[in-house]
Amino acid sequence: MSTRTKSLGLAASLVAIAVAIPTAVQAYADPTPTPTPSLTKLPDPQGPGCDAYKNRIPTGAGSFASMGTQVASAAIAANPDLSTFSAAISGGMNPAVNIVSVLDGGPYVVFAPTNDAFAKLDEATLAQLKNDPALLTSTLYYHMVLGYLTPDDLHGKMPTQQGKPIDVSGKGGDIKVNDTVKLVCGYTAKDAYIYMIDTVLSPADAPEPNSVSETSTTSTSETTSTTPTSAPAGPSAAEAPSTTKVSS
Repeated sequence: MSTRTKSLGLAASLVAIAVAIPTAVQAYADPTPTPTPSLTKLPDPQGPGCDAYKNRIPTGAGSFASMGTQVASAAIAANPDLSTFSAAISGGMNPAVNIVSVLDGGPYVVFAPTNDAFAKLDEATLAQLKNDPALLTSTLYYHMVLGYLTPDDLHGKMPTQQGKPIDVSGKGGDIKVNDTVKLVCGYTAKDAYIYMIDTVLSPADAPEPNSVSETSTTSTSETTSTTPTSAPAGPSAAEAPSTTKVSS
C-alpha cells in the first residue's frame, strides 16, 4: 500500500471518529456533571401537587413509576400537565425550535412549567414565544441545569444552559425558584430530575451571580470580592436539530 493511500485511510478514520462524537450538548455548568445515580428504588415525588397528580394518574405512561424509567423528553411528553412545555421543546410550538436531543443528552435538572403556568402568560408574551425562535430557545434553556439533583440537594445559585443563573431556595417539597416561582411537584426520570413549576421562568428575571467575600485579619483588614467568570457559550443551532442560538 502506498504512503498516499495510508494517509488517506488515516484521514478518513479520523473524520469518522469526529463525526461519531456527540456535539449536541455544550454545557454551561460543571464539565463533569453529577451523574445519575443507580436507582434501585425511585425517590418519592415531592411537592404540594404530587399527591393529587398520583391519585389522578396512578398507572400508565404518565404515572410516576413509569416516568421514572423514561428519558426526560418522554417523561415530559407522558405528563398531561406538561403538554404545552412538551410542545415547546419538541418543535410543536415553533418548528424551528427542537431541543429534545439536547435534553435527552443529560443528566439535567429540568424546571418544567405546567400548562397552568403557560396559561398565566399574557397573549402578547405567549405569541412572542411562539413566533420568535431565538426568544423561545433562550427561555427553554433557562429552564435547564446540568446535573441530577433531588429536591433535598437542589439549592442556591447555579448556571443554566442559557448561561444566566437561577436561585433555588427552600428544601424538599417546599422549593422556590428566583424567590417567587413555586414547585408543584418534583419527580425523577431517567437521566433527569423534573420539577413542575407554577410559572414560566424568564432570563430577564435572573439574579446576579454570586459574589464571595473573604476577610483576612492582619495589621489591616482586607476584603476581596470575587465574581465567577462567565460561563462558556452553550448549545447553538448547529448543535441541536432545528434550534436557534441565543446571544444573551
